[in-house]
Amino acid sequence: MLIHRVGIAGTIGGGTVEHDVIASAQDMVATRETHRRFERPLGPEIDQCCGGRVEIILRRIDPDEIDDHATEFLLAPEGPLLTDGPEHRPVIVYGAGNIGQALAAALNPLPFSVTLTDTRAEMRADDVLSTPLPETLAEGAAPDAFHVVVTHSHALDLEIITTILKRPHGFCGLIGSMTKRALFAKRLTERGLDKHEINALTCPIGVPGLRDKRPSVIAAAVAVQLLQRDAALRAATVSIDQR
Repeated sequence: MLIHRVGIAGTIGGGTVEHDVIASAQDMVATRETHRRFERPLGPEIDQCCGGRVEIILRRIDPDEIDDHATEFLLAPEGPLLTDGPEHRPVIVYGAGNIGQALAAALNPLPFSVTLTDTRAEMRADDVLSTPLPETLAEGAAPDAFHVVVTHSHALDLEIITTILKRPHGFCGLIGSMTKRALFAKRLTERGLDKHEINALTCPIGVPGLRDKRPSVIAAAVAVQLLQRDAALRAATVSIDQR
C-alpha cells in the first residue's frame, strides 16, 4: 500500500487497522520519520472479532530514491518488498457487441489486461481491436491467457473455439446454452478434438444461479467466474513452487 499527501494506492484490507496505518504513514510524511513497525491485535480493543495479530511495517520513501521505472521498494534491510503486485492476466474478449463491451468494462478495473476484438467494420473503435481473423489472436496468446467468446456468429465462434482448445490456455468460455454446448461438442469432435480438449470448454459462461440476460449482469457473472479461475490458477502455481 502506498500512502502519500494527495492520495492512496492499494490496500491492506480496510477497516480500523488500515485507518490507523494511513494516519501513521501521514504522520511519518510530516515528521520525516523513516521507519515504523508495530502490531495490532485483531480483537475487542479495535472492535474486531477476527482474532490473531497483524504486524505492520512502514517505510518512508524519498523522491530521490524512486527511479521512473521502479516497480518495487525494499521496506527494511533484507526484508519484504513493496511491489506492484502480480502481473495482470491477459483476457481476450471476442465480440464487441453489447455483452462484449459490458464485459470489457467490468474487467478493466480488475487484475486483468483486456483485449476486446471484433471482425465487423461497424464495430471499429479506439478500444476495439479490429481483425478479420480473430483466431490468430488465440494462436499468439500467452499459454495462461483467458478467452471469452461472445461474437455475433456461431460459425465464427466455432473457428475461434477450435483454435483456443488446441493450444494451452487458462480459460476458454463461450456464451450460450447447454444446447449450444452439445452442438459445439459434436462439431469439435468432427474436427478431431478429443474429449479432454472439449471438456475444457466452459459453456454457458458465468457463475451459476443467475438467469438475468441483461449484458451488465452477464458481464458481472463472468467477471466473478474469471476472478475465481484466476485465483485458483495462482494458488496452484504457488503450491507447485513450494514443493
